[in-house]
Amino acid sequence: MIAAVDQAARKLGVAPGMTLTKARAFAGPLEVIEADPDADLEGLRRLALWAGQRYSPCVAPDPPHGLWLDITGCASLFDTERALLKDLHRRLAAFGLSVQLAAADTAGCAHAVARHVPAGRPVTIEAGDHRKAIALLPVAALRLEPDTVEGLRKLGFERIEQLIGTPRGPLAKRFGRQLHRRLDQALGFVPEPIEPVFPEQRPRARRAFLEPIATAEAFAQVIGDLVADVVAQLGKMAKGARRLDCYFHRVDGHIQAIRVGTAAPSRDPKHLAKLVAAKIDTIDPGLGIEAMTLVTPLIETLAARQSAGLDSLQTDPRGKAPDLAALVDALANRFGQRRLYRTSPYPSAMPERAIEAGPALGEPKGRAWDGDLPRPCRMLNPPEPVDVTAMLPDHPPAMFIWRRRRFKVTQADGPERLHGEWWRPAGHESDQPFAVRDYYQVETDSGARYWLFRLGDGENPATGPMRWFLHGAFA
Repeated sequence: MIAAVDQAARKLGVAPGMTLTKARAFAGPLEVIEADPDADLEGLRRLALWAGQRYSPCVAPDPPHGLWLDITGCASLFDTERALLKDLHRRLAAFGLSVQLAAADTAGCAHAVARHVPAGRPVTIEAGDHRKAIALLPVAALRLEPDTVEGLRKLGFERIEQLIGTPRGPLAKRFGRQLHRRLDQALGFVPEPIEPVFPEQRPRARRAFLEPIATAEAFAQVIGDLVADVVAQLGKMAKGARRLDCYFHRVDGHIQAIRVGTAAPSRDPKHLAKLVAAKIDTIDPGLGIEAMTLVTPLIETLAARQSAGLDSLQTDPRGKAPDLAALVDALANRFGQRRLYRTSPYPSAMPERAIEAGPALGEPKGRAWDGDLPRPCRMLNPPEPVDVTAMLPDHPPAMFIWRRRRFKVTQADGPERLHGEWWRPAGHESDQPFAVRDYYQVETDSGARYWLFRLGDGENPATGPMRWFLHGAFA
């Protein structure tokens, strides 16, 4: 019996559930591998743990060939939800996996769309459109037993929209409660909890409550206790936490999570508790929280270190050195890891590629800016068009209009000509809109200094339309 097929076999008409003899009868020679359900489940679990490290704290396997990801509140890590799905799809495809992704308000809708809408790309169902999205899908998309699907088909029910408006009593009497339970889960009337998987051998702590709690003060108190337990475990391992996931188990079975990260390994209980507690307002307690779990999915070695030296005692009598890592953690967890970074010079002739972004606390790479060719502290991306009065071919601007304001130039330096980078893969900058440029540093009568360039060399029309742009401003 065939358990699974790849895309090539599926195109030949081979499908799961078919006997191997029948498949070979019309598909010809096939490459057959013995099924190993236990190994498949373990591989699916490893894939879930990988996804949990990068995309969401709430990830669980959905055997035999699916994954659940609750990405609520995680889209900010990738700027948008679509960007998150695109990154996940690209990485899974790079693993050699055939994958179909779908995101929706409800788990049942996402499950149905991912398996019955073969778009070949991530599909996002907009908020509030889950009912419309599943209406035209087959009844089998509700994850019903084959006998139930066949019985509904004999009664004339082919699509989910036919079930939505049908009285429930007769169908429930014939097919049981599971039919409408799956329908209500897909429509969002009944919650469908996802039990996340946790990495093994990672420090964790759990608190179960005799009575459900629902206040921010109670959450903060429990978070402090959980962090203290986890920090004690980290101390025995000589490790520090780089990421913390706090799970809130509601009485209705739904699980919500808070994820925070640190720029450097940390075992400071006050600092870690403060990071987690700062996101309490994202939790909807519903009817109450009956348990809380804290897990450290990412840890690193943290050796003992001196907190302050003699030089810091001279500037700070209390002997406390500035804690830059704490500031970075607070800002990154509030605005997103990708919005906080440090810049360093990058060897490139084009200004927009001469800056490289790296981790906020990353080590400097030893490169320095060219003092003979200063660059503005603030760059505009993309450069903004301006109207300039200047003599061709290479006289500096005498006046320019930017954002409907007129600026009179009192001093100027230039031009600095950039021809693009001919060594790039295309051999030239043909795919770049600003290839040949003449840059000028100008100072206006108000004392402000700007960086302007002309697109083209001022003589040959083939090099550009001779339009002017403002690319940045000096401090």
